[in-house]
Amino acid sequence: MLALLVLIDRACISVAKDSITGDLGLTEKQFGWVLSVFALGYALFQTPSGILADKYGPRKILAAVVGFWSVLTAMTGAVFNYISLLLVRFIFGLGEAGAFPGMARAIYSWIPVKERGIVNGINFSGGRLGVAFSLAPIAWLIDKTGWRISFAILGGIGVLFAILWYFLFRDDPLKHYGLSEKEKEHIKNTRQQKSSDETVPKLDIKSMFASKNMWLTMGQYFASNFTFFFCLTWLYPYLKEQYALEAVEAGWYSSLPLIAGAAGNWFSGFLVDYLYRNFGLKKSRIFPAVMGFALASVGLVVSLYMNSAWGAVIFLSMAVFGADMTLSPSWSLCVDIGGKNSGAVSGTMNMAGNIGSFVTALAFPYLKDWFASTTPFFFIGAALNLVAIFLWLNIKPEKEI
Repeated sequence: MLALLVLIDRACISVAKDSITGDLGLTEKQFGWVLSVFALGYALFQTPSGILADKYGPRKILAAVVGFWSVLTAMTGAVFNYISLLLVRFIFGLGEAGAFPGMARAIYSWIPVKERGIVNGINFSGGRLGVAFSLAPIAWLIDKTGWRISFAILGGIGVLFAILWYFLFRDDPLKHYGLSEKEKEHIKNTRQQKSSDETVPKLDIKSMFASKNMWLTMGQYFASNFTFFFCLTWLYPYLKEQYALEAVEAGWYSSLPLIAGAAGNWFSGFLVDYLYRNFGLKKSRIFPAVMGFALASVGLVVSLYMNSAWGAVIFLSMAVFGADMTLSPSWSLCVDIGGKNSGAVSGTMNMAGNIGSFVTALAFPYLKDWFASTTPFFFIGAALNLVAIFLWLNIKPEKEI
């Protein structure tokens, strides 16, 4: 549910592109900066938010950040010019930065090692499905109420979730009133964290950035986000313009790659856990990621040569399926090498990934303007996915930071 909320609040602005640019008089490049400035704020606060989640626990941190970014979602509907929109979306990005590092820290305490692949797959697939099935309804909502009211509604839903999270979640499953003693014993005996009384070792930032594993992990996630963030930002307007689609129709077409992404998360999650049980830690992380990046590279390139919206969407769906196959091994890897500092490690990986998102949001409109074509953007994305394969082949999941 939290992953669903994160991505819906993030993606709704692309559906509102025409309304916002029309009302505020923005160019396509200016709108690109609106999309990218979110990613910049999101990237910059990843490591700090991960450290906070490690120190204070995901219960408090996630309740705070969800409430904070939900207020900023509502405030998006109150902006009055280009500068105010940039400022609100940048601060919105800072707020959302704590979401996935906080979830990674919760997974470390709650989820046994052998089940983390599918848990990460389900987690990320929830966000993809949420966006997929909300694009067309959000387009309808914007049409009926206007983009300003739509953002206020979404913000209110987020505030409600933050309140429920704080009262229903516990950092340590052993202290949760809703679990049976049998389930608590199972979690206690199969997670990495052996005691709820363990103190979190002080994170040495220098050691983290001296780790080859950390840099390789960051690099591959940059490539993954470069591909996926296109779906959350420019896919809807790209399909709408490229194939002369109506707003709601474009929403349904744009939802298909996101559904494929959810399927990629589920498939990869099962594959990660299957390979872990049968072939060990290293293969369970590396093989699904390499397979995913290969599919993403092929899908991006082939989509360019389709003459219909259906053809393009099929291969873009293949690309997103592949890109999302890399998420479960990536986030499982962060817990493997990060341990009780997995919030900070996953936050640092996500920081690099969202620098990729920042670049994506700007690269699409600028490359389109410079070359009068979208083709270079897709070839660059494909090349980054191939580089990511090489990076994964050099990662050592068994080597903790």
